[in-house]
Amino acid sequence: MTLNPAIMALVMVSIVVCAMLLLASGFAVRVLRYWDIGSGSERQLGLERQTYLISTLLIWAFSFELMSLLLFIYNAESMSGQFVGAMCATGVLNVNAWGWPTLFVKVAVFFVAAVWLTLNYLDNQGYDYPLIRHKYFLLLAIAPLVVAEFVLQLLYFGDMDVAVITSCCGTLFSSQAEGMAAEVSALPPKPMMALFSLVGVMVSTCGIRVVLRRRGTRLFAWLASATFVIGLMSVVSFIALYIYEHPHHHCPFCILKSGHGYVGYALYVPLFIATASALSLGTVSSLGKSSSLTLAVDRLLLRLGWLAVAGFTLFYLAAAWAVGTSNLTMGDVWW
Repeated sequence: MTLNPAIMALVMVSIVVCAMLLLASGFAVRVLRYWDIGSGSERQLGLERQTYLISTLLIWAFSFELMSLLLFIYNAESMSGQFVGAMCATGVLNVNAWGWPTLFVKVAVFFVAAVWLTLNYLDNQGYDYPLIRHKYFLLLAIAPLVVAEFVLQLLYFGDMDVAVITSCCGTLFSSQAEGMAAEVSALPPKPMMALFSLVGVMVSTCGIRVVLRRRGTRLFAWLASATFVIGLMSVVSFIALYIYEHPHHHCPFCILKSGHGYVGYALYVPLFIATASALSLGTVSSLGKSSSLTLAVDRLLLRLGWLAVAGFTLFYLAAAWAVGTSNLTMGDVWW
């Protein structure tokens, strides 16, 4: 399986990103120990010059990480025809024990990478690098996660065996099965739709308040995180049912197929962008309190707030369209 072009690309990206982060981590330790913006020493001047290079490398590294999540899911979906029993990405992820952990770690890296890129952008707006310690401390926290992603991904791809008969999405996302996926599939659609709508109203209201008044940023970040989790649960619980027009098909990956108009991308892409924007917004509002960043923080909060609100709006519109245009009627199974 390692000869698959997408797999080779993902592995190479992980190798390059790991190398960049390990290099940057050594520099981060030096920054945390020796950085003193008020000093004119040779060491301080060297750190200031090197930080431009390291920041550029990390921008590329984390940008690759953001794209690798989409490539990973696309690759899993495209490989579904190569394994017996696999109908979609679910079956490919079930080929061995490393598939789902790799996906979960990639999702976590996606969000922390988005937050780091935001902090780095904001730090470069201040003449005194007010966030440099924060962003490099965060980098040291991210590095082990990226290394774990690389190891898990390598184990996943290396342990793939086309002779293995894997489980399809109908087995995993079934109310009769066991595990978290089965428990989410068994959630009653009507209460989940009510919760989904309530959270949508709350996050939208809070987001608009952030944009207009610059207040409630931390609350908005927490609500966005809850919306992300409940949104994914809702896709499995009831949105997917309306897309497939089948009361027992809960798979969150088959909606990425052409047969369903790639509607999954219209759901997931705005949701991920909105959540990443809200998390970045909450981080910026907590850390960006330096006097040199007052105007930059205000502008960035406005942009991130609108981006998050727009993302959640698009996600909910896509979900409403999927439910509203479906020919499925749920009847008694709603409860």
